[in-house]
Amino acid sequence: MAKGIKSLAKDTVIYGGSTIIVKFLNWLLVVLFTYTLPNPAEYGVVTNLYAWTAMLMVILTYGMETGFFRFANKNPEDSNKVYGNALISVGSTSVIFAVFIILFNQPIANALSYPNHPEYIWMLGLSVAMDAFSAIPFAYLRFKNRPYMFAGLKIFYIILYIFLNLFFLLVCPWLMKVAPGSISWFYKPDYGVGYIFVSNIITTTLQTLLLSRFIFKAKFSFDIHLLKSIWGYSLPLLILGITGIANQNLDKMIFPHLQPGEAGKTALGIYGATSKLALVMMLFTQAFRYAYEPFVFAKQKDKNSTQVYADVMKYFIIFSLVIFLGMVLYLDIFKFFLPKDYWVGLSVVPIILWSYIFQGIYFNLSFWYKLIDKTIYGAWFSLVGTAIIVLGNLFFVPRFSYWGSVWAGFVCYFTIMIISYYFGQKYMPIKYDLKTIFKYIGITVALTILSNFIATPYIVLNIALKTILFGGFVYYTVKHDFPLSQLPFISRLKNKIGR
Repeated sequence: MAKGIKSLAKDTVIYGGSTIIVKFLNWLLVVLFTYTLPNPAEYGVVTNLYAWTAMLMVILTYGMETGFFRFANKNPEDSNKVYGNALISVGSTSVIFAVFIILFNQPIANALSYPNHPEYIWMLGLSVAMDAFSAIPFAYLRFKNRPYMFAGLKIFYIILYIFLNLFFLLVCPWLMKVAPGSISWFYKPDYGVGYIFVSNIITTTLQTLLLSRFIFKAKFSFDIHLLKSIWGYSLPLLILGITGIANQNLDKMIFPHLQPGEAGKTALGIYGATSKLALVMMLFTQAFRYAYEPFVFAKQKDKNSTQVYADVMKYFIIFSLVIFLGMVLYLDIFKFFLPKDYWVGLSVVPIILWSYIFQGIYFNLSFWYKLIDKTIYGAWFSLVGTAIIVLGNLFFVPRFSYWGSVWAGFVCYFTIMIISYYFGQKYMPIKYDLKTIFKYIGITVALTILSNFIATPYIVLNIALKTILFGGFVYYTVKHDFPLSQLPFISRLKNKIGR
């Protein structure tokens, strides 16, 4: 394994470890929410509003993270100046957005069908404004290669968020029964979902305060010419980001309008909860992204950079398929993380996992247009994907409920993956190991089909037989293509044992 890939793998393990911990703990909150909220319709509210906040997060950062990486690497001696101008830009727009949300929270709540809870809107609005501003200091930590600090702050956030949710959703209801006077001055038993948003704004505020020490490391020398250059590079990425997050969340944003009423909220709650079971794949992709983005820009001047990119693609796909099989083959175990009311939606999980794999491959492919400063291509590709998402949901959700959303996402990511590969080979040819990649995809599909025939009356036997399939796949990958012994930490452990 090339030295560069070893370094990338190390950073992916650190960023990935923290990201997996954070997202896994956040995923466990799905268990808390689905078991404590009275019905799937209540969880549908959470799914809908957090889909909107994800979209707003992309809009309020408008590609400035990637713009910061690009211009900080172009002029390392002026990186603090680039950092300062990025903070000024994103900070200003975040403040404007926060003021807007405070002034117009009631009309927005009316438009989103939550007229009795305008406070949901301003709490989430202020939270996303602070998160958007914090994205730049977090990018600065990645640029400075401080993964442990990055990981520590992310883990602190999720632990505090979990603690507050446990307090409001479990401890407070118990205290209302045994000692109501101790909390009746602030706790409302019927507020339910609202306490999820209360926990969010408290946690986000504290995280922003902890990041302040890194904010003041910036050189706040306003340079409009520099900012125009960064905006020129980053704004096409805004279109890319909006369409990208729309491809992930637009279905959950518009779902209540396509399938209105309590039935629609219930279906959205089931879809939102079961799709979270596929989160492990998204975790891996996101962790990889944190490490890979600065790695690519730093590596582009090397003579063998295209070969490194090809190798990374192969290893990424192999590992993604290992995750896919691990989730699909053990779905009979993972389903117990949700109440039985949600099990009707479990069959969507394999399709969503494939969508995440296509999304990860597309991300790997996307760097050709970033490296040659043609980010507009990414915007066009994502617009194609968004069109597929919108049309697929409009035509099929009213008839097939969340299955329309699931297949729209699958077709979206498969299409933009193919389009990006075609144009990437035209403008920045990379010799990917397609033979090996298709070999592993074929094996994965075959094992998935074979696992469907394992349906004995005994769940333990089913799991044992599927474990044989999974173990065989892992053994084959390690033996033939995946140099496990050369990975960070594992190779170090092997050397210690050898001594």
